[in-house]
Amino acid sequence: MNWLTNYVRPKIRALVTKEDVPDNLWRKCSSCEQMIFHRELEASFNVCPHCGHHMRLPARKRLEMLFDRGEYQTLNLPSLKTDLLNFRDKKKYAERLKESRNRSGEQDALIVAYGKMGGKEIVIAVMNFEFMGGSMGMALGKGLLIGAKHAINSEAPLVAVTSSGGARMQEGILSLMQMPRSIIAVDKMKNAGLPYITVLTDPTTGGVSASFAMLGDIAIAEPGAIIGFAGARVIEETIHEKLPDGFQRAEYLLEHGMIDLVTHRGELRDKIIQITDLLTRKQSEKIIPMPTLDTGTGSTNEREAAE
Repeated sequence: MNWLTNYVRPKIRALVTKEDVPDNLWRKCSSCEQMIFHRELEASFNVCPHCGHHMRLPARKRLEMLFDRGEYQTLNLPSLKTDLLNFRDKKKYAERLKESRNRSGEQDALIVAYGKMGGKEIVIAVMNFEFMGGSMGMALGKGLLIGAKHAINSEAPLVAVTSSGGARMQEGILSLMQMPRSIIAVDKMKNAGLPYITVLTDPTTGGVSASFAMLGDIAIAEPGAIIGFAGARVIEETIHEKLPDGFQRAEYLLEHGMIDLVTHRGELRDKIIQITDLLTRKQSEKIIPMPTLDTGTGSTNEREAAE
């Protein structure tokens, strides 16, 4: 009986029972609702192959996509005492930070990395929406300053990839102070004569859109990205007007001159390389002057001497 129970029955069950299939092999597009195989989605950098909808891309995956061969190094950002207000809502702010750090594996909502793109040095500061909605706190302001300093020392462009719900309310006024602080980082880049480029992804809102996100020498957005300050519903309730179709979408902002480009994610890396190459060309390159044309206005003697 033991032989039948312990050996024969498991063998029979193994033949007739299907193996468990992981539930994360397929993902449904939030736009067209088509099911996408996970490998196909990874190969397209989280862009739906059916309708072209740009899903959110994790910060580390974006860095791998942008840097040459996906190789980069991150800058060590100092740990700050962020719970200066001892803020508490349903949970203590300190508990929320701990949960976000354990879940994301990151210390805060900003990762600053450096490496090569198109064979040239570049610094990229990418926001991590998975960390408390990419909210802007003191660590983000400090991180941008460190990123700008490293870019200046390396004489490299700085690219900021934004994805945020705005300022972090748990830090109160200290979070809002990061708006002018981030602008200081942008000014340092401009004073050094180095390119500062912004890539606006879904969503870029609140204090981030009202500060460093919209100050790039070139502002690029991904298709369909929501970009704005207040939410559309809040605006409608305030002005008591129906907003136009596509309001606060990247294409709408491009049409109204708020951004410079809307670029497909698959073309984003090549576009940044092209732009940084144009902006970093040395002014010392010799420009061949156009030949001077004889307008016939010289004196008769001058013309005869030339002949």
